[in-house]
Amino acid sequence: MINVVLYSPEIPQNTGNIMRTCAATNTKLHLIKPLGFSLDEKVVKRSGANYIDKCDYTVYENFEDFKSKNDGKFYFLTRYGKKPHSSFDYSNKNENIYLVFGRESSGLPKEILKDHLDTCLRIPMTDKVRALNLSNCVAIMVYEALRQQDYNDLLRFEPFKGEDYLEKP
Repeated sequence: MINVVLYSPEIPQNTGNIMRTCAATNTKLHLIKPLGFSLDEKVVKRSGANYIDKCDYTVYENFEDFKSKNDGKFYFLTRYGKKPHSSFDYSNKNENIYLVFGRESSGLPKEILKDHLDTCLRIPMTDKVRALNLSNCVAIMVYEALRQQDYNDLLRFEPFKGEDYLEKP
């Protein structure tokens, strides 16, 4: 199973967008306190476009609480990572994969990263920006893992108008 972990997210719109991505991909979301907002804020709901109730998520008191309740392979997205995100193997569908992201302003704490240097990764980019938007990074990572797993059971056609919509007059 693919899991997204947000360590102390600060921007409700990002978390709402991430909740929508998780609902669309059957990805479990883990939120580690402190959160920079309340989950019942309307901006979270608006960004999640009313899909929040379809998002499987759990809130944890701190990183230790999260780690004590979850087992699997952990990957840490950080601008300090030395390996590109695409160089890791996420293809094992029988393994819990955790994609861990830090807060928008400061990322993941060095205390967490230093114990996981071999699984710290970076999405390659120019030197013109410090980092990409958090919700964009989550989408890139989730879809890379899904691509390697052949998209699991996700639909390959639009379910509302039908598979043959473009071919119909």
